[in-house]
Amino acid sequence: MPLTVLQIAALQPLDKPYRKADEKGLYLEITPRGSKLWYFKYRIGGKEKRLALGAYPETTLTDARSKRDAYRKQVQEGIDPVRERRLERLERKVNAGHTFAEVATDYIRVKYQNEGKAKATIKKQYFYMSHLTPTLGNTPLGDIKSIELMAALRKLEAKGHRQTAKCTRAFASRVFRYGVGIGKCSDDPARLLSGNLSAPKVRHREAILNPERMGEFLRAADTYTGQAIVQIAVQLLPHVMLRPGELRLGHWQEIDFDKCVWLIPAGRTKMRKPHAVPLSTQAVTLLRELERHSGGLEYMFRGQGKKGPISENTLTQAYRRMGFGPDEVTPHGFRTTASTFLNETGKFNKDAIEKALAHKDADAIRGIYNRGTYWDERVLMMQWYSDYLDRLKTGAVVLPFNAERTKA
Repeated sequence: MPLTVLQIAALQPLDKPYRKADEKGLYLEITPRGSKLWYFKYRIGGKEKRLALGAYPETTLTDARSKRDAYRKQVQEGIDPVRERRLERLERKVNAGHTFAEVATDYIRVKYQNEGKAKATIKKQYFYMSHLTPTLGNTPLGDIKSIELMAALRKLEAKGHRQTAKCTRAFASRVFRYGVGIGKCSDDPARLLSGNLSAPKVRHREAILNPERMGEFLRAADTYTGQAIVQIAVQLLPHVMLRPGELRLGHWQEIDFDKCVWLIPAGRTKMRKPHAVPLSTQAVTLLRELERHSGGLEYMFRGQGKKGPISENTLTQAYRRMGFGPDEVTPHGFRTTASTFLNETGKFNKDAIEKALAHKDADAIRGIYNRGTYWDERVLMMQWYSDYLDRLKTGAVVLPFNAERTKA
């Protein structure tokens, strides 16, 4: 017979613990001290187990039956309530004190700093983290919900920082996956938000695609009246096809004048692979001139009045002083210029051009097998391109490019 409230109130302690059954595995255990404790008894995997449900009267008869029904459903589904409760306690213990900020910092240390990633890359991870720490930094990683993360990302979107919001979500997802791996949380709530953010506006870096205008730029670079190191950076960048950061952060030990090669280590390249650049005679001449101003220093292009290198903004400001606006020239745009001019000549293998630009092969399978560097062709190509830039500078020759496209 099921228990009643009056029966429970009448139960008195004895010298030894004893039980009074309710129904469906629920019973009350009365201790010699007079405590009345609810338990749910069940069998799973051929073994009998019991689960504590609380003490009477704090846990009423109705409460105890409700809990019993919930655990009975778990047993019917093949779930062991005792094991689930133990895992929940363990998860709470593991999560306690492990906040988003702590785990994110540990993630950056393990996955970026310990693996020797570039300083700029590490700094960028902390930048993404900074957008989440004001609201989520002190929250245990396992307690964070998707809606909380989305609220932080919406603030970035509201400021128009769509790309930053996208990258910050991806960073958070990496932190959560790291947290799952080390037992700090059980899932990745950021994963669910991947399709909920506004798409970033695609911005193509402006580049000079008109040969005559390129000649004007080169002439302006030669008459630039600013700092000598900056002038040489402006003059050299079109000849080497490097990303601006790869040029600005250059170290003298990377230059081999005897072999006419600039060897950029993997840690400073976007693809995290060493990249060798054949140096034309024009590039070597400019580097020899640069050596007069910064030879023996850590950075080839050291900023004025500081130990660090010039910034990308330094190059941009130089372009503006030369009369070239942001809608026409960017430091990164000279890679587009070189790619366009070289491809349209039809003189060089497209793969050699891609290798010169240190691009990753868009076809992953092809990239595995196509490991040639096209070195000999690249040496000829870099010299040809520098010679071509010189001819543009003097106004001696202009290639017959597509007129409609070059008006853009």
